[in-house]
Order: sequence, then structure tokens, then C-alpha cells
Amino acid sequence: MTSFFSVREGAVGDPPQHYGSPLAEQRELAAGRAVVDLSDRDAVTVTGPDRLSWLDSLLSQHLARLNPGESAEALLLDPSGRIEYAARVVDDGETAWLLMDAGTGAGLAAFLERMRFMLRVEVADRSAEFATVGTLGKPVGGVVTWRDPWREVVAGGHQYATVSDHPGAAWTYSETLVPRDALDAFADRPAAGILALEALRIAAWRPRAATELDGTAIPHEFDWMRSAVHLAKGCYRGQETVAKVHNLGHPPRRLVMLHLDGSDNVAVAAGDEVHAGEKVVGRVTAAATHYELGPIALAVVRRATDPAEPLTVAAADGMVAATQEIIVPTDAGAEADVPRLPRLGAVRRDG
Repeated sequence: MTSFFSVREGAVGDPPQHYGSPLAEQRELAAGRAVVDLSDRDAVTVTGPDRLSWLDSLLSQHLARLNPGESAEALLLDPSGRIEYAARVVDDGETAWLLMDAGTGAGLAAFLERMRFMLRVEVADRSAEFATVGTLGKPVGGVVTWRDPWREVVAGGHQYATVSDHPGAAWTYSETLVPRDALDAFADRPAAGILALEALRIAAWRPRAATELDGTAIPHEFDWMRSAVHLAKGCYRGQETVAKVHNLGHPPRRLVMLHLDGSDNVAVAAGDEVHAGEKVVGRVTAAATHYELGPIALAVVRRATDPAEPLTVAAADGMVAATQEIIVPTDAGAEADVPRLPRLGAVRRDG
């Protein structure tokens, strides 16, 4: 289905990647004046009196007491704790709306349908009816609005980042579901493309399922415990791994933001290998040019990669120098205060 925004002057792509001036669009978006067409994204609804307690039992976030209009983020994990789906959740008092990245709504809806059993819930994929519109300003009018909780650590969550001024604190992002036949109401609003939104998202260290995830991803690697995992809620699928890594272990990889050398105008893209010397230590998950920071990227690297070590990215047209900005530190995890036991046979030396 062709997006209404894709026929606007200068639009490139459907939904539009940009309208001819990506950096100017970033400024408008950051200032809260522009909207972003995200009409390729999906929407799933769950209705029925058991909807919130049921979703609470399946997903990583505490949803049982979600108030009407309150926003949350939740992950569906596999039994090994790996992320299968990420859902942006808001309930209107009668319906739980799950906003999903493009192409993921049908899969989550199918899983939920299989898990209904005798509960009083109904699941529907509403992607064909509703389009998503994003903004960093005042939420636009629509059926329901999800406000991103990434700005602060949610109740029951945990932050691994150790910075005093987290860039996510300024992330005022929201998404609104709008009937697809009502998108022309935005004809007079300034529009920004997806490239503008991606640049601002990367600068906010904000993970996203469509870009950061692969088949082995766990929440700890992206500091996603900050907004999408409740560490004190009841049992859910994958909880054992979440608790074990957080309390006793370390995530095998960690998310970093890369500041890229743009002097040779070599473009970095998602999937490009990240090197420390001759060794491949990770991959780029998303890259953009920020209107203030210049070329930046998110990358997933091995946990033990030295935070001070210069990195390079193997782009299609050459190697690009990069420096790390630490999001998830190398010592993330092992939060439990477990006393060390003496080694068997060790001799005490008390003086």
C-alpha cells in the first residue's frame, strides 16, 4: 500500500527515507515540529478482560497493572532468553495495542493466538487498518499514542550505562496510530524521513528490534533492561536466563556507539564488520550522519573488546576509523552480591 507521505514533494522511498534535505529534516524533527511516516510498521491488538494479566505472563515487562493511556515496552523471549519480538505497548482501557516493527506483527499475533488456551482474550493483526506516525514533539492526534519510556529507567528495570547524563534523557519520542485513510490530515505538517529519525535514535543509544537484533540477542547486550525488562515481576519465558546473566554472569556482547571518521566520505552501513586490529570483533547495526555529531553508528561488539582500543569498520568502499562511546560497559552483569568461597585446599593466612 502506497503511503500518503510518499507522494509529497521530494519524497524518496515508501515510506520516505528523506525529502531531499536529511540534515534539515533532523533539525525539524529534533525541535518537535516534524512528523515521520512509519506506515510500514505493524499493529496488533489484544482485547478481553484477561488481556493485561495474560500479556504479563508471556512478556518481559510488568503489564498486569498498566493504566489506561500508560505506555510500556516489552520483549518476547525464547526459552533461552533470546529476543524474538519487541512490542511497544499501550492500553486504552479496553484494548491493549502492540506497536511492532515492519514485518513482525503477524508473527507475534500468531504466537499469541497459540497461547490463548481458555483465557478471555482475542488477538488481531490490525496492520492493514492503521498506520504509525512518529514525532519528538507533541503527539499527533490519532487512535492511540505510545510514549517511549526510554527517557529514564522504568520501575523494575536496570541501567548498565554509567554516564551521568544519559543521551536518552532528551529522547521525547512518541508513536501514534492513525487510520490509514486519515493520513491526509498531515498534509500541512512538516515531514522528516526515516533517515532523520534513525540519526536521532542512534545518538540517543536507543535499541530497536529491526536493526539491532539477530538470532542470539539477549536484552542485557543493548541496555534494554532500562525500559523493557522488569526484574522483579512473575515468571515469563526466558526469565531464568535474564536473571542468571544479570546476577551472576556477563552478556557475551555489548552495544556501543561509534564516532566515525568522515574525512574520506566512505559510507558505513548495517552489517559492516567492526575490527580491532586484524580481528573481527563485531558488526554495525545502524549508521547515519547526525546534524551535530557527524557520522555515527551503533554496533554490537564482543564484551571483552578494549573500550580504549581504536576500531575500524570494513565498509564497502574502504576501512573507516572509529572510536567507541561506551553504552554497555565490559563489566555489565554480575549484580548479585555473592560471597566468594575459599578454594578447596586453600590455606588461610590470618596472621
